[in-house]
Amino acid sequence: MSERITTAAPATAESDIAPSEIAGTAVSAHGASGAGSREPHLARALGNRHIQLLAIGGAIGTGLFMGSGKTISLAGPSVIFVYMIIGFMLFFVMRAMGEILLSNLNYKSFSDFAGDLLGPWAGFFTGWSYWFFWVVTGVADIVAISGYVDKLAPGTPLWIPALLTPVVLVLLNLPTVKAFGEAEFWFAIIKVVAIVALIATGAIMIATHFTSPNGAVANLANMWNDGGMFPHGMFGFILGFQIAIFAFAGIELVGTAAAETKDPEKNLPRAINSIPVRVLLFYVGALVVIMAVNPWRTIDPASSPFIGMFTLAGLGIAAVVINLVVLTSAASSANSGIYSTSRMIYGLAQDGNAPKAFGKLSSRKVPQNALLFSCIFLLSGLVLLYAGDSVIGAFTIVTSVASVLTMFVWSMILISYIVFRRRRPALHAASKFKMPGSAFMPYVVLAFFVFMLVALAQADDTRLALFVAPIWFLLLGAAWHFNRKTPLQQARIVEWQAVRSEEVVRTTV
Repeated sequence: MSERITTAAPATAESDIAPSEIAGTAVSAHGASGAGSREPHLARALGNRHIQLLAIGGAIGTGLFMGSGKTISLAGPSVIFVYMIIGFMLFFVMRAMGEILLSNLNYKSFSDFAGDLLGPWAGFFTGWSYWFFWVVTGVADIVAISGYVDKLAPGTPLWIPALLTPVVLVLLNLPTVKAFGEAEFWFAIIKVVAIVALIATGAIMIATHFTSPNGAVANLANMWNDGGMFPHGMFGFILGFQIAIFAFAGIELVGTAAAETKDPEKNLPRAINSIPVRVLLFYVGALVVIMAVNPWRTIDPASSPFIGMFTLAGLGIAAVVINLVVLTSAASSANSGIYSTSRMIYGLAQDGNAPKAFGKLSSRKVPQNALLFSCIFLLSGLVLLYAGDSVIGAFTIVTSVASVLTMFVWSMILISYIVFRRRRPALHAASKFKMPGSAFMPYVVLAFFVFMLVALAQADDTRLALFVAPIWFLLLGAAWHFNRKTPLQQARIVEWQAVRSEEVVRTTV
């Protein structure tokens, strides 16, 4: 049985105990640095700059660069409110995740605390769903990479970038975790520089009243001159959420890096608290500039508005550079996905929820078996590229499935938090990183996710995700039905029930 940590303390002394030692904390300690273990453990090698840029890279997804054109066509200028609302809601998901992770540093990810708070089944469903989400997202990124390679080098067979990308990702992730952190640091820097350059270029075009070939003059009034802020009414506004939600997929990535973060009590709060500023600058700022320079009806939904704006400005070489930046963004997202899936499967294996071979680390403390396993699935991008009618069509279908999966993971984080507050009030009271509005915001955000499912059901290409996701959960349910019967899982279930009973008694005394 995997090593477990259960601390039992008298109920009367809870307030005098360090948060990570309060009674009732039963955590699967895969990767924990137990003194008695001789197995190599995940190394805390990611510093503050790595975590900050990892969080920025997670917040600036491929969906912003590639999917924002379609989102603008659906919602018009109200798209800025779409991104603001989604960013606002996800800030609370991140705060909930941060508070729980910091309440016990033996947690390695949100899959750990879901299993601890809701039961072993929750860790199984959350871990494998997050793995599948990143595999699907990685496929979407490969679709995007193939599309942009075709634009940069027309005539390039789509199978070449779709095959080379997983190989490159393996080479980036097989060295130490610090090597991954460095690669992702520079990937994120490139994305930030590109967006800041776009905002600066757009601001100059607005200030000089730039006139495009079709006679449109760059002006902030373009935001509301053509049908107002809601030109397609509330229905168009709702449709805008379909693609926009995917742009935020990966924002929770810092939660999977908790076990490899130096000084997590300091670095995780910094990364999480900067989310609102990132959303305002990178999403709202960039889209306002784009729609002020290009009247929103002139933006092509099938291409990146970022590339279109630099081309419009007459900066041909800049447009080529932005193509490379968008390609880099997709590669960054896929790189992060491979990192997180390998760590998630490693944790699942430690808890007996995946083959034991995936729970082994290399001499460099990298779960290389889990890494190679995830990369193999990225090759399915080849099939999708040749089965779909267009790159953007394939991207829309895949991202819709990914959106449903990531909302499930976010929902499990919030449900875990609700249980955390109820069953471990002393931990919540002792927290230095409490979630704002913790008594009601989890329910507000969960209601928002239900609204998001309704939005996905409004169009044929996104509605498909609502049929695919239940099939995935049925398969997971069948897998758990057999896995729960193993001696290891039976022991974990008995242990979890005992701890839950103790906590219920303690909170009712």
